[in-house]
Amino acid sequence: MSVIVVIPTYNEANNLPKIAAELFALDVEGLRILVVDDDSPDNTGQVADELVKTYPDRFDVIHRKGKMGLGTAYIEGFQWALNQGAEYVIQMDADFSHSPSYIPMMLERVPDFDVVVGSRYISGGELDERWSWWRRFLSWWANTVWTRPVLGVRTKDATAGFKCWQADALRRIGLERITSNGYVFQVEMAYVSEKLRFRILEIPIYFEDRRIGQSKMTIPVKIEAALRVFEIRWRHHNVKPT
Repeated sequence: MSVIVVIPTYNEANNLPKIAAELFALDVEGLRILVVDDDSPDNTGQVADELVKTYPDRFDVIHRKGKMGLGTAYIEGFQWALNQGAEYVIQMDADFSHSPSYIPMMLERVPDFDVVVGSRYISGGELDERWSWWRRFLSWWANTVWTRPVLGVRTKDATAGFKCWQADALRRIGLERITSNGYVFQVEMAYVSEKLRFRILEIPIYFEDRRIGQSKMTIPVKIEAALRVFEIRWRHHNVKPT
């Protein structure tokens, strides 16, 4: 089995060695990590280079010039993983909001689905109890009141960033048509997946607040993501199952 975990980074120098160690401690044959770093000023890129030496043939890094955005980081990482012959591609954050402990379950279920989603909003899913009521409300509103009704998606956690994809699903989705470059990238991928009638499984996860560093999900970022939902609906309204 060939599994590549794609992790975009910006200022994750303190988290990266720890998340790498936990991922490699999993009982997952053929697991590799690809970091896509956007020239982090905290030297995340250099930390990644040291991890390449620590885990030869299991850890790779793409260095990008400047802060180019989450969406393009994932697209570049997905394409790299496909070119490497990955059977399954996992996307996740470096900050432990997505626990590596869920990955074996994802890999167990994904052969019967196109994508397995780590979901905060199905039965059994939880948000960190340290989240403020306002943050909880915004996250709930973005999914339940705004994104799902506007796009008509059935996925409960349409903004989820923890997913395990079959490689063939990423090929069928047509990564060249995905143009969102912020956190709304997750929404665009969810919408196109449903338009293509992918087999989607949501499994419940506990979404932990990041352990180290500051969240990049600011209020302006959330507002921009909400406004771009209509753009996504217009752009992909003619997408049909292949």
